[in-house]
Amino acid sequence: MEPFEGTSPQPMQVFREWLSLAEKSEPNDPNAAALATATREGVPSVRMVLVKGAEDRGVRFFTNRGSQKGEELLQNPEAALCLHWKSTRRQVRFAGTVQQLSREETAEYFHSRSRGSQIAAAISSQSRPLPSRDALNTAVRAYTAELGDREVPLPEDWTGFLLVPRQVEFWSDGKDRLHDRMLFTRAGEGWTQTRLYP
Repeated sequence: MEPFEGTSPQPMQVFREWLSLAEKSEPNDPNAAALATATREGVPSVRMVLVKGAEDRGVRFFTNRGSQKGEELLQNPEAALCLHWKSTRRQVRFAGTVQQLSREETAEYFHSRSRGSQIAAAISSQSRPLPSRDALNTAVRAYTAELGDREVPLPEDWTGFLLVPRQVEFWSDGKDRLHDRMLFTRAGEGWTQTRLYP
C-alpha cells in the first residue's frame, strides 16, 4: 500500500500512528529523537532526547533548564527534531518553536518516572563539569539516604518543553531510493500537504 494513501490532514495523528507502529517493532526507545537547538547567535548543536508526549499541539520532552539544550531553548526557542526507525524504514522531522510547559505538567511527568531516575535528575548539574564518576555515585547515595521514604521533590531547574511545529515531514523508504516524502506546513488553523521529490 502506498504509504500516504488515506493520510489524515492532521500530521500529529499521522505521527502517532507511525510511532505506534514503531513501538511494536523497534528494539529500543522508539521515542528517541535527535533534537537540534541553536544559541542566540545561531550556533547549532544536536543530541538525542526521548519524546514523552505527542498531542495535537506538538511533541513534549523534558530536561534541565541549566543543560546546554535547556539554555539554548530559553535563549532561542527555534528547534528541530527528527525520529528515525530502522525497523519500519521511516523518518519524521519537526521544525518549529518550543514553549515551556507549566510546573504542574512537568511535576506530573517527573513523578511518573522511576524513583532512581528522579534522584538522578535531582542531583545532576546537567552538562556541567563532573570531577569523577565516584563523585556522582557518592551524591546519589547521599541524596537517597537524606530522602529516606519521602517523595523526591521536583528539582527547581527541571522542566518540560512542547515543540509546536510549523512543518512536519514524513519520509518512507522506497525501492531504488525512490523514497516517499510528504511535507505538512501550518496554514492558519490547518495544514497544507506537499509531496516532495526523494
